[in-house]
Amino acid sequence: MENQMQAENYRIQKPEMWAGNIGDEEIKNRIKDSEFARKQIDEGRDYCYFLDKKYYTSNTENSEYVCMAYTLNEPGNLERASVSDVIVEENEVYQIHRISVLRDGVLIDKIPDTNIKVLDSENQSSGGVLSSNKKINITIKDLRLYDVLILEDSRIKEFTDRDFLRKEFSKYVWVSPDNYWAYGNFAFTFINEREQTIAYKKTFFRDEQGNVLEPEVNHLKKGERFVIEEQNYINPVDSGREIFPYVDFATESSWKDLSNYIVPLYDEVLNSSSLQDFAPNLIEKLDAITDQGEKLQFAIEYVQNHIYYIFNADEMNGHKPQAPSVTYENKQGDCKAKSVLLKVILDYIGVDASVVLVNFNTDYYIKYYLPSLLSFNHVVVKVNYKGQEYFIDATIRDEFGLIENRGFMYFMHYLEVKKDQELQVRKSYQFPYFCIDEKVDFNAQGNVGKFTLSTTYKGSRANAMRRYFKSTNKREIIDSWNGFLFYALNYAGDRNGTDVRNVFKDASIDVVSDDKRLNEVKIQYTAVIENPYFVDPQNNRFLMYFDRNVIKAGARDFMHKDLPFWHNFDSEKYEINLHTDHKIDTEEKYTIQECSIANPYFDYKSRKKVSKNGASVNIEYNPLINLEIPQSEFEKFRTDHHTIADSNFGIGIDIIEPGLMNRLKFSFKKKFK
Repeated sequence: MENQMQAENYRIQKPEMWAGNIGDEEIKNRIKDSEFARKQIDEGRDYCYFLDKKYYTSNTENSEYVCMAYTLNEPGNLERASVSDVIVEENEVYQIHRISVLRDGVLIDKIPDTNIKVLDSENQSSGGVLSSNKKINITIKDLRLYDVLILEDSRIKEFTDRDFLRKEFSKYVWVSPDNYWAYGNFAFTFINEREQTIAYKKTFFRDEQGNVLEPEVNHLKKGERFVIEEQNYINPVDSGREIFPYVDFATESSWKDLSNYIVPLYDEVLNSSSLQDFAPNLIEKLDAITDQGEKLQFAIEYVQNHIYYIFNADEMNGHKPQAPSVTYENKQGDCKAKSVLLKVILDYIGVDASVVLVNFNTDYYIKYYLPSLLSFNHVVVKVNYKGQEYFIDATIRDEFGLIENRGFMYFMHYLEVKKDQELQVRKSYQFPYFCIDEKVDFNAQGNVGKFTLSTTYKGSRANAMRRYFKSTNKREIIDSWNGFLFYALNYAGDRNGTDVRNVFKDASIDVVSDDKRLNEVKIQYTAVIENPYFVDPQNNRFLMYFDRNVIKAGARDFMHKDLPFWHNFDSEKYEINLHTDHKIDTEEKYTIQECSIANPYFDYKSRKKVSKNGASVNIEYNPLINLEIPQSEFEKFRTDHHTIADSNFGIGIDIIEPGLMNRLKFSFKKKFK
């Protein structure tokens, strides 16, 4: 084998005592063809003869062992097996016990044909991410199609003083195996060697009819094991519509006990020094602002934009924050450090604030998880201001506005860093403003249409639009609007394949205004359109504007048995005005059709005004967001969105062509319609 020297990040050795020891003959005996195996292989699937996984936890280490044997019958799997990467944390060692293949009944040791390189993680120092993680690149030479590959390895993570939280608490989630693979045998073992009792909770397991069973909670004392084992197994979960069964393991505790454990860690740094002691220049700027709302805005934006965000992956495994004086002095810190500094500043200006723990990635599952501080991966600040709750992510940049106008963060569960706290569920929310307020004016005279689109973006939409215009080429922005309008005006129906630049002449787009206090960005797009009418196969002409963004395809198409629908749509307002120098059909069904929906989770109204030469529609969409819609209420929610999609997301007008014969034809069509 190349790289014979043993690196500190990996070793080639026998398994630890707790993992057991499996010999060559036992390996060969476990790789036996069976009727089940032959059926899977005949169907063109790769096959795993066995997967043996063990997780070991103590107060000094967390370790994981895997031994598996699987076929390399598919070229893609052969490629992935030939070159693979393993990421290890600081003080984590990757142990290689066995790399072998079974070829024509002979077990061949492939460790001599294995090249191992230890590389820095690509993310190191990128965008403020500091990590001492290493990537172990493993290349196995001369793997062949139809080999059976045997891999046996472990990851040993010994705790340092910085891992004080992981010394005290254990957290591990076992998820049932991938349903691509068929397994002759798979086994998972959790081994508790901690002094503390570990609870485990089985969630989203199903009975033979596929119904979800009630979660089951049990306990493991020191020295006890939890084992799951299956023979001739294919995971039956419908991965598109069901959650994989999983088992959550966590040191037995309650949310109240955990909140009381973490409060002293934050109190220590919050009480270590006052803002007056370490930031007199900042205080001078704060005191110069007389309006409390503007003072609050300045404080938030100072921490977001002037304190550099550094994510230290290793330190994030603990919960001990950096002192605010150090964060201010160094002008850098992780989410805990930035949040603590923001709280200290808000305390000074008299705004009620607290630090809260969240996990945006697994927010949905926290309500099912056992209580654990290790369920959280981010820290934000909760602000109570003028009777309203706001949540501020101190690590975000380039966000603006008074606190009521700032971007909205979507999440549901959090643990507040105060004494005797339980896991809290965030309130649902309704925007006090329209995130999108858009006006469309389309005036067709002769064979030319003049088109103007004026849009006001607010809140998160304004922040996103600033970033978009700042980072994107102007020609690309215009092409994006052209492409959207090509479909909104239904030109895809009669001139599909045409270069949109030849349809929208003299197109321009500009930021008309940007109010960073109100957090409003106003944009105007204009263009001249020759042949402005959509023409159907019968040569009937129409002016139409339908914004398909108003149709919430995600709500209409959502199909999941376990996940409730997460409601997070923006509030929207549209005024669409179409005008022509021809007469129009003022009684056409879809031209005059209006819509009014009062769903518990959104209000939707479309109101029309029709004249002999044009029509207008005003649309308002006001959702109640940041909540899960219960499955019992979802079908009504879906049906109401289908109603919006039934020609209630814009307006179209039918042209009455000039001339006596055309008018007679139109009258005849209306009479017998």
